[in-house]
Order: sequence, then structure tokens, then C-alpha cells
Amino acid sequence: MTTDSSTPPQTGYAPAPAASAPTVTAAIRHGDLDKKGGVPRRKTNLVILGGSMIADGGEGSMATTLFPVIAAALGLATSALGILAAVGRIVGVVAGPAWVFLSKKIGRRWVLAIATGFWGVWGVAAGLAQDFTQLLVLYGIMAAGTAAAHVLVPEVIGDSFEDKKRGRVVGWVYGGTAAVSSLMAPLIGSLANIEDGWRYGFFFFGALNVVFGLLILAFYKDPGTGGGEEQLKTFSKEEREAASKITWAKVRKLLTIRSYLILLVSRLLSSHMLLAVFGVTMLVQEFGFDVALAATVMAPFGIGFLVGNVSGGLLSDWLNKVSVNYGRIAMLQGAQLLFAVFAYFTTQVVYDGIMPYLILFGLCGLAQGFNPAVNRPLVMAIVPPELRGAAFAIFVSIIESIGFAIYSVVGGALAATIGLQGVMLWIVCGVMVVNAVWLSLLYRPFKKDRLALEADLDARRAHILDAEAHGQAI
Repeated sequence: MTTDSSTPPQTGYAPAPAASAPTVTAAIRHGDLDKKGGVPRRKTNLVILGGSMIADGGEGSMATTLFPVIAAALGLATSALGILAAVGRIVGVVAGPAWVFLSKKIGRRWVLAIATGFWGVWGVAAGLAQDFTQLLVLYGIMAAGTAAAHVLVPEVIGDSFEDKKRGRVVGWVYGGTAAVSSLMAPLIGSLANIEDGWRYGFFFFGALNVVFGLLILAFYKDPGTGGGEEQLKTFSKEEREAASKITWAKVRKLLTIRSYLILLVSRLLSSHMLLAVFGVTMLVQEFGFDVALAATVMAPFGIGFLVGNVSGGLLSDWLNKVSVNYGRIAMLQGAQLLFAVFAYFTTQVVYDGIMPYLILFGLCGLAQGFNPAVNRPLVMAIVPPELRGAAFAIFVSIIESIGFAIYSVVGGALAATIGLQGVMLWIVCGVMVVNAVWLSLLYRPFKKDRLALEADLDARRAHILDAEAHGQAI
């Protein structure tokens, strides 16, 4: 890994002789690494978790894709869509950190199985809702389970893969799951032509979640804390976790990492998700398409998101190799501007037929798809392994959820006065431009924070080796 010269912190431990350092070969022999020197079963883990995320996404998309028919069935106004979306995110503010805390007590395997799997029973219950109050409550409970994947899956990726690979891995996981979910959008949209079809959708995806809960219990193997770090991966899971214990002092220190705070504000300014929430409804209400046809735009959006994630992951890792301190920042900044431009032509210009919208929604998905493949690795590069769950809980469950809830409620309310086109212009396009400008502040502190983490990991390695050399407990 490329590093710049810096003075490492004083650890209080003398470095152990080089000969005592564990080797990759020894770690493979002991089962702590696979035959290629990677975390065992890490790809299997991500396939299973990706499947559970698809089921989560299917449940969540029922309310957005089929909202016009849900509104007709339950007698709802457009503002109800904003309330549903907001409640789902507000619940995550509490649920995300709670799942992280619970994962430290009973392990990520059980939390993932419960929250992203067996929690699907609440999706089934949502399909039985008879009025808006029931739907709102059950949808909110259902969303609490989805919050677990938002905070724990990035943590699992960071503990399973080295920094040089994280961009492409995040790209494949998030792109693949979003693409499959969006490809299912036309099928979900076709449920609008079936009486009570939206209820059957909730039943199906809720049951699918339960199936993935069983698969997680059967096949998921947790990598342990710090398994993706070059300095720590040759140690056993027990040694790594003993040297990476969470303390309240460490948690408080998380909020002193300047680069992380800048990224938090950037996440608060990420209004692009409103296009996925209100996009289909906008095409129906503003441009006159029927629900089933309008829902088809989510398929190219998902394909674009997949291409953006995968290509963005490769680009993220390449730019990180070219400039470990500035490459990914420039990419993140450019992605915000690109989305604002594409969103403008998608929502502010009227075209004949659905085809132009299919293309433009695909381009919006492409630009939005760049984000996970670059912002997650940026957080991982400056936050210690044991704090990444907490970091993503704040980053996604709290900050993103608060922003999303505000944008959803305000957008739904403003739609009644300025229309959904006006909402898209000011809240989506305008705020995303502000976000890009804000990210200019990240260039200076990121290098310092990244090097501080590298020095900390080096000190932990020296601490473990020193303890082993003297026969001490870590």
C-alpha cells in the first residue's frame, strides 16, 4: 500500500523480532486464511448477504413502485408516499446502531439472520394492512430489519477484503443487488394489473427473506474484526479481536476524525435517492404514463446502477492506486455533479414516449451507482476496523436516514404546491450540486486521517507480536 512518511504514534511496546512475525503460509495452515491468502468463504458470505439484500429491496420497493395502486386501495394522497419513505428511514436511525450494538454481543451471524432474514415476517404482515395506519406501522417495523444490512454488510466487506479490492467488491455487491431488484421492477409493476397484487408482493418478498435467514445460519462464516487489513490478516481471529476491542473512548474519537465528519455532511446532502422514490409517481402524475409502463424505467435504472457500481468499483480502485490520497475523493465529487446533470434532463424536459426516460433513468442509475463503490472505501480507509460498524450506523442509519426523511417529507409536501418536477429541480438537482462543492473540503484532511489509521494498525501488529514474543496475553 502506498504511504507517505509520517511519525507513528508511541505504542508503549517494543517491536518484536521480524522472525517471529506470522506468515501467510502459517495462517493458511491454521485455517485463518484460504489457499489464496484471503478470508475463508468471503465470496460465499457476500452472495448470501446479497440475496437477503435483494429480498429487503423487494419489500421496500413495493411501496414506491406500486404506490399509485396502494393509494387507490387505501385512499391515500401523494404526501403519504413521502411519509412512508421517511418513516422507513427514521426507524433506521434507532435500528441501525441497535443492530451494531447487538452484533457485538451475540455476533454478526445471528443478527444478520434475524434482521435481514426472519424479520421478513413483518413484510408478510404489511401485506395484510387494511388502512394507512396499519401499513405505516408495519412498514416501519419491516424497515428496522433492512437497517441491519446497511450498517453490517459494509463492515463485513471491510473485514474480508484488502483496501485495494474494496471498491470493486462494494461495486459488485451493491450493483448486483440493486440490478436484480430493479429488473424485478416491471414484474412488481405488473402486480398493479392484479386485484390486491401489492399484497401478494409483500407476501412473496417477506417469505423470501425468511428463506435467506435460514441460508445465513447454514452457510455464513464471520471473518472477524480486521481480517481485511494487511497488518493483521495473518493473525488468528481471536488475536485480531483482542487487539481491536471497542471502548467508549474509541467511539468518541470516531467523531473527531475530520474527514469522516465531512463525509457525514456529504451524506446528509445526498438527495439523489428521491428520484427512485418519486420517479415512477412523477411519470404517472406529471407526464401521463400508466403505472405499469412508468414502472419499467426502474429496470434501466437498476442496470445503470449495476454498471455504475461495477465500473465505479474498478475506477475507484484504480484511482486509489494512482493517488491513494486524492483519487477516490475526486471520483466521489464528480459523481455528484454527473448525477445532477442527468437528473435535470430526466425530470425537467418533456419527451415523446417512454424510451427517452428509459435511457435517462439508466444514466441516473449509472451516476448514482458510482457512490457506494467510492464512499464506503473512503470511510474504511480512515476508520479503525472495530469502529466501522458504528461508523456506518451513523453514516447510513442516522445521517442518511435523517436526510432522506427530510427530503421525502418536504418533497411530498411541496409536490402539492410546486409539483414533482419542481421538487426534482430544487431538492434533487440543486442539493446535489451543493454536495459536490462541499466535498472540496475533503482533500486536505483525508491524507492525514488515512496515515493515522495506517500507523495505528502498524502499532497493533507490533503489540500482538511483542505479546507473543514475551508469552503475554493480548
